[in-house]
Amino acid sequence: MIIEIIVITLIGIIPLYAVLIWTYFNPEDSILFGNRWKYKEEPEPSDLAVRYVKGASLFSLIALTVILGLFILGHT
Repeated sequence: MIIEIIVITLIGIIPLYAVLIWTYFNPEDSILFGNRWKYKEEPEPSDLAVRYVKGASLFSLIALTVILGLFILGHT
C-alpha cells in the first residue's frame, strides 16, 4: 500500500518538476506565458524579474525535492 502511494506521488510530481525546470531555463517565456496577446510588440521582462523567477524556480525545485525526500523516508 505504501509503495503505491509513493509511486503515485512521484508520477504526480513529474509535471511540476518539468514546469519548474522549464521556468528556470526559460524565465522570459514563463513570465509571458499566456499574456503575449496583451501587447502589440514583444515585451521584454526586466533583469530583476528574470532573476526573481529563476531564483524562485530553483528554490521551489530544492524545497520540493527535500519535502518529497522527507515524505518518502517517513513512509518507508
